[in-house]
Amino acid sequence: MSDHVSFEQFVVSRSRALLRTAYLLTQDRHLAEDLVQTSLAKWWAARRRVTGDPEPYVRRIMVNEFASGWRRRWRGERPTAEPPDTHGPAIEPHTDLWAALANLPRRQRAVIVLRFFDDLTEADTAKTLGVSVGTVKSQTARALATLRIDPLLKAD
Repeated sequence: MSDHVSFEQFVVSRSRALLRTAYLLTQDRHLAEDLVQTSLAKWWAARRRVTGDPEPYVRRIMVNEFASGWRRRWRGERPTAEPPDTHGPAIEPHTDLWAALANLPRRQRAVIVLRFFDDLTEADTAKTLGVSVGTVKSQTARALATLRIDPLLKAD
């Protein structure tokens, strides 16, 4: 019972932040919801092995699923005549920045989202992604260099 309660508490308290991260990664509300749900299900299956705060573990699952082409795998879903909801995304896209982020490779986008949108430190980002701090630094530098020269972000 306590596992179930702590899982529920975690989902209630952190799902909005996780959904925000997933949305920034996928740039689609429905895919973001699916990504969060998949990540939480994987954490639930591994919860006995995870000690301490589960959030870095869940974020790592999310980023790994996203980076491994998770979207391309068919999940057995069937289209319906009417979409289940018609409200907009949890986060309004910032047109030029949004498009520029979409042009980044998946790992670089993940580093930018975790570092600058989720405000994680280099060490926390490295831990979340399962890479070294040096890799986070180099991926951040490459992503920022790409964003700096992106014509969508050039000021007139």
